[in-house]
Amino acid sequence: MLDGFKKFILRGNVVDMAVGVVIGAAFASVVGGLTSAFLNPLIKLATGGGEKFSSIEFKVHGVSFPLDNFINAVISFLLIAATVYFFVVLPVNTLVARMHKGDKPPDPTTKKCPECLSEIPIEARRCAHCTQPVMGKAA
Repeated sequence: MLDGFKKFILRGNVVDMAVGVVIGAAFASVVGGLTSAFLNPLIKLATGGGEKFSSIEFKVHGVSFPLDNFINAVISFLLIAATVYFFVVLPVNTLVARMHKGDKPPDPTTKKCPECLSEIPIEARRCAHCTQPVMGKAA
């Protein structure tokens, strides 16, 4: 029982995923620090300075809903999403496209009947749908 668990844990995908989660959490805290240390003051300057940014809220039946933490979370999310997209997704997609650049598509196994346009096996001499004779390998 423990041997199977050990094989599962030491499998490459599980270890890679664990490393990604840990690095992602650390990166999220760095972006959160960047947002609160640099972007919040910029937003405060843009909104007129002072405590206007931290006092952005709306009230429903006397209960206040502060929006500053939500705005911070949205900014952090957008920064993390953009970073992951531009520094992980795009390079990996480019690498995969380069790896598959020389691959030729597989040979077709079906062709279209010239009469009824249904798909038939490539070796067929007569269409199974309309019974018309079909010549050659590709129609």
